[in-house]
Amino acid sequence: MAEHESLEFGKADFVLLDNVSLEEFMANLKLRFEKGRIYTYIGEVVVSVNPYRAMNIYGRDTIEQYKGRELYERPPHLFAIADAAYKAMKRRNKDTCIVISGESGAGKTEASKYIMQYIAAITNPSQRAEVERVKNMLLKSNCVLEAFGNAKTNRNDNSSRFGKYMDINFDFKGDPIGGHINNYLLEKSRVIFQQEGERSFHSFYQLVKGAPDAQLRSLHIQRDPTAYTYIKVGGQIKSSINDSADFKAVTDAMKVIGFTTEEIQTVYKILATILHLGNLKFGSDGDVTLIENSKLVSVLGDLLSTKDENVEKALLYRTVATGRDVIDKQHTHQEASYGRDALAKAIYERLFCWIVGRINDIIEVKNYDARVHGKNTVIGVLDIYGFEIFQNNSFEQFCINYCNEKLQQLFIQLVLKQEQEEYEREGIPWKHIDYFNNQIIVDLVEQQHKGIFAVLDEACMNVGKVTDEMFLQALNGKLAKHAHYTSRKVLKITHSEICHVYSVVGFIDKNKDTLFQDFKRLLYNSSNPVLKAMWPEGKLSITEVTKRPLTAATLFKNSMISLVENLARKEPYYVRCIKPNDVKSPLLFEHERCKHQVEYLGLLENVRVRRAGFANRQLYPRFLQRYKMISEFTWPNHDLPSDKEAVKRLLQGCGFEHDVAYGKTKVFIRTPRTIFSLEEQRAEMVKRIVLFLQKVWRGTLARKRYRRMRAAHIIIRAYRRYKVKSYIREVNRRFKNVRGMKDHGKHVKWPTPPKVLRKFEDALRNIYNRSEWWAWTLIKDLSPEQLVQIRAKVATLECLKGQRADLGLQRAWEGNYLVSKKDSPGTASSFTLVSSDLQRKDKFMRVLFSCNVRKINRFNKAEDRALLITDRHLYKMDPVKQYKPMKSIPLYNVTGVSISPGKDQLVVFHTKDNRDLIVCLQGMVPAGDSRIGELVGTLLSHFKSEKRKLQVNTISPIHCSMNGRKCTVVVETKINQSQPDFTKSRSGFILSVPGN
Repeated sequence: MAEHESLEFGKADFVLLDNVSLEEFMANLKLRFEKGRIYTYIGEVVVSVNPYRAMNIYGRDTIEQYKGRELYERPPHLFAIADAAYKAMKRRNKDTCIVISGESGAGKTEASKYIMQYIAAITNPSQRAEVERVKNMLLKSNCVLEAFGNAKTNRNDNSSRFGKYMDINFDFKGDPIGGHINNYLLEKSRVIFQQEGERSFHSFYQLVKGAPDAQLRSLHIQRDPTAYTYIKVGGQIKSSINDSADFKAVTDAMKVIGFTTEEIQTVYKILATILHLGNLKFGSDGDVTLIENSKLVSVLGDLLSTKDENVEKALLYRTVATGRDVIDKQHTHQEASYGRDALAKAIYERLFCWIVGRINDIIEVKNYDARVHGKNTVIGVLDIYGFEIFQNNSFEQFCINYCNEKLQQLFIQLVLKQEQEEYEREGIPWKHIDYFNNQIIVDLVEQQHKGIFAVLDEACMNVGKVTDEMFLQALNGKLAKHAHYTSRKVLKITHSEICHVYSVVGFIDKNKDTLFQDFKRLLYNSSNPVLKAMWPEGKLSITEVTKRPLTAATLFKNSMISLVENLARKEPYYVRCIKPNDVKSPLLFEHERCKHQVEYLGLLENVRVRRAGFANRQLYPRFLQRYKMISEFTWPNHDLPSDKEAVKRLLQGCGFEHDVAYGKTKVFIRTPRTIFSLEEQRAEMVKRIVLFLQKVWRGTLARKRYRRMRAAHIIIRAYRRYKVKSYIREVNRRFKNVRGMKDHGKHVKWPTPPKVLRKFEDALRNIYNRSEWWAWTLIKDLSPEQLVQIRAKVATLECLKGQRADLGLQRAWEGNYLVSKKDSPGTASSFTLVSSDLQRKDKFMRVLFSCNVRKINRFNKAEDRALLITDRHLYKMDPVKQYKPMKSIPLYNVTGVSISPGKDQLVVFHTKDNRDLIVCLQGMVPAGDSRIGELVGTLLSHFKSEKRKLQVNTISPIHCSMNGRKCTVVVETKINQSQPDFTKSRSGFILSVPGN
């Protein structure tokens, strides 16, 4: 059931017609053609009408729309049939085939190419190189076969003049792994003769028009097709085909497929040989036949890699064996001409068969073992000649139309006859549908002793001169009373209301297909190995007695029987091609022309059968095997009386009982939609089943893995416990008495831990070094003054570690440096007196820090001062005036301290009233000493003891406020600077420090 198309385009499936009649069928076909819908379904058969124009419906986007979709889900298309065949092959592991039929020019070859393109596009998602190579070979082989097997006819510019059946082999994953091509009945008579307006095979024109000049010179060929008799017979040299471009494409394709340079050169030598043979002219000198243009003999000898005299002898003489004697019999002018033409046709046919065989050698599946790689499944694509009815129909058209009768009979057997017979066998109610059984026509042609082929072979085997008229008389004698045979100087076969008329002229010669043995020996004795391999029978001696070779008709009949048997073993899909008109117009729909094709293709009977019958039928066990997971009553196994009852229960549960019928051994399903719905439900359940199986299996694996891991873990844990205990005992032994040791165990060497305990040892050492007893042991004997200094150093380390290089932690911190004679040797006593007075006055408990500084005053000038910090105030003093106190800042008013990350001694005290104090510590002894760390640590320790927070910033430049105005203090290094000093800048101040 085709959906997603508006009714303005007609019915997308002929099964949906309101009334099944030829008139409605034709009206729907015409409407869809005029609306640009060239594909229509009959159930699962695609009817294709040649649009005679390029259509944008075959691109990658269209491929994605049909990939993995069911037939009814998208509008009718070739890709849908190709996907259905691929899915049937992959899902059910069943060989399938796509039979493309229709008359010449109906679009069969294009359809086969699009099907190949689709199959190539949907396979190999992971881009494996070997699969890509096989796909490329299969696609490239089309190009080569078209060049050597197709020709322009009055009906079609690219008409296949041979039948082709290609098997594509797939591995168990559904990826192509190779293929095989069978060719049937090449129309070799086209090599020497074409009807008016037609051309010979494309390959000749490609060579003449597209080959490089150097190659043409080596082949003695002119770039003028009219110079060669064989290919100018039809008078149609020009066509819509670009021969020059195609020559390069075909040559490149042959290289890609795997033809060697020598093989390709031999192919073109053979084409040139045929062209030169056509130009050979024979004359007579009395009773002696001569070659008029004898220069061509040496050209032929060169191209065939043989001696000139051997070529000339084969063309003019025939070797005959009479008993033990061998004589050379001179050809008459007529016999020489016949032999030349027969040689040209035979060489081309051998070349074509060799090309097909060479392609098969390369693309066939190699080293494939089904026991190792899984089943090798096949999709076959049949692109074979369509019915051909010309003004003058000869032996070739007779064989071609016989082939189509065979295929039509297969279609009848598989789609019509089997359908009705199966319903009757299964006891399903069925309305009988009359149809024309082609078997009577097939028997008329191929029946033993009585058929047309048998009479023709018998005439060819008669001794003496047998003419085509005698053959016709023999036919009249045996078939005069046949209902479908009449004869009045021509052979007529009626197929229902369709009559095929053939001229028997040439039947005898074409069936004998005589080629003198001299030519076979000539070519076998060529020094060219490729040419020699094409003619193995040439090694036979002239006196050797051999069986009579099979006739062309018998060979073709056998190949057709084999083909039909092969197709009958596969699940078939059909593409029925229709040619809308004879003038290749994209607009013209000739009613009578199309009606004629619809009738002989049996399309209306197909619609009736599809309408009356069921779309699908399956054996009960097989149906259950595929769909039993859908129903709880059948999964995993049912307990009902029979498989038939189980299928009934399953379908009733799905709500499909109205769309099915139950036969004796099979269930019949009327519409494809039911099957598609079952497939969708199955696909959903398969996912859940797979997940369940994966869960169970993964659980089993996990439990096994867990048991192994647990056992290993128990062993490892016991071993580690032993090693840890041993190590701990050794550590305990060595460090047992460290409390009583003078250095508290610093000299004790740690035992070497095992590898597994290295991290544990690091942790243990850290615990040992951070232990409270260790710290208490170190600090318990310290004086109160030393404890204060330790706390200050710890505070400095926590705050400034990593932010300044020198924190002064390694030296003793004196704090009150102005009482030291090192810092102020002459004025220490004066400072002591002043500080004592301030202590009595302000009641502070202790001095935290004192030092000489360089500061910025309120007039933005730098001056020397002394800085005294107590536990209550920060005092600025004038060292010149006996340390006279200048101004004090309550310590509770200090909110933070900013220092730079360098080695300078810059300190900025931030206050609540935004009157920050900017100083640089100086007067250190020794001169390179740093007291910044001590100042910060002392303040932090004091603020912490009073449970107050002091903000410490390490930053450059330092932002601060002077008398309520924002400013910036920057530290710069100057080489000639002797002492640190402040200078005014536009944004604040610069502290210049010595560079060395």
